[in-house]
Amino acid sequence: MTVIVGVLIACSLALAVWAVVRAVRDQAVITRQLIAAAVIEVGILVQMVAAGVLSVGGHELAEGFTFWGYLVVALMVLPAAAVVAVVERTRWSSVALIVACATLAVMQLRVQQLWSGA
Repeated sequence: MTVIVGVLIACSLALAVWAVVRAVRDQAVITRQLIAAAVIEVGILVQMVAAGVLSVGGHELAEGFTFWGYLVVALMVLPAAAVVAVVERTRWSSVALIVACATLAVMQLRVQQLWSGA
């Protein structure tokens, strides 16, 4: 699970940096950024499947409801930013993507803490 979390955090932060560059240049989100966000979404789905398999296999979660809540909400953060990006065709769509990516990175840290029992 640690590897998946690390990859998701790295991808989220990379997308955030890309969005920062576009926001500084006063540019809106582009389709390639939305595709990158969709790839991260697939990663979250993979994470959910892996967590489910490992949980069925015997991994115990002290706060299972909270853990799964974080994963479900994490799955909704980038699509919400994508909706903003489609509706708002200004630099603020890039800012929304930055906030979503930063939020996702923090949520992944918390997912890892819950998974490891910290």
